[in-house]
Amino acid sequence: MDFLEFNDVTFTYPAVEGDLDENGEQIVPKPVFEHFSATLPKGFVSFVGQNGCGKSTLMLLASGRLSPDSGTVTLLGKNPATLDDEQKNLLASVIYQNMEFETEDKVGELLSFVYQNGALKGNAKPVRSTTGADSLLSEVIEVFELTSVLEHQLAKLSKGEIQRVLLAFGILYGSESLFMDEPLFALENYQKEAALAYLKEFVHKTGKSVYISMHELDLTKKYADTVLLFYPNRDMALGTSEEVLTRDEVEKAYGVPYAMLKDHENLSREYLNSLNQKNEAESN
Repeated sequence: MDFLEFNDVTFTYPAVEGDLDENGEQIVPKPVFEHFSATLPKGFVSFVGQNGCGKSTLMLLASGRLSPDSGTVTLLGKNPATLDDEQKNLLASVIYQNMEFETEDKVGELLSFVYQNGALKGNAKPVRSTTGADSLLSEVIEVFELTSVLEHQLAKLSKGEIQRVLLAFGILYGSESLFMDEPLFALENYQKEAALAYLKEFVHKTGKSVYISMHELDLTKKYADTVLLFYPNRDMALGTSEEVLTRDEVEKAYGVPYAMLKDHENLSREYLNSLNQKNEAESN
């Protein structure tokens, strides 16, 4: 059985009232997907493509957070859009950039709550035998470098710290699948490597699946079992990184020379660092 199947799916975001064109006419969005069909395997699958190509929307449709206008989505034999919230969360968790939480609880309390109240019910062995951890909770805290923030409120953390907490939430809840939209945002390079290595090991040892979007092509090549490459015209290519992420196909997908993509990643990192420095200065 295929893990994830899209059957003749069409989806369009609703028009935003007051969003007018230069002639004062209501802007009517075009379909993001139109009669789209595809089957995706289990494992560690990376979604690759430029912003606005449909990666986030596909994840939300796959996890049941959005419902197609027509057609069906099947995840592990179930239609996630028809499930109640608890069943939906047990089937698929979703993590994305800049998630907001209205809570004053401390990080340690939140991690324990997620672990105890998700599918794992606070009872899961560590993935790695080499960490010396006595539970999945203690292992995840170590892997994602959260020991120093356990007594801090989530809202008081830096962007990078929040993203590491979100990664931990995703693991500890224990859903059958994890959909992660740019979860490595604001992480240092060594933290990205550590997170991806652990996620891949987690997938292979537990039989769960991770669908992840990220802009770092080198990391996708290194860690992904399968790659889904999005082109601007909504066409896609599915296969191993060796099959899909060739120089010609990547340039076709991003519309820029291959060498410029690495420069773009570096510029994004510099912008993020400058933004963090600005926020720190303003808070002081």
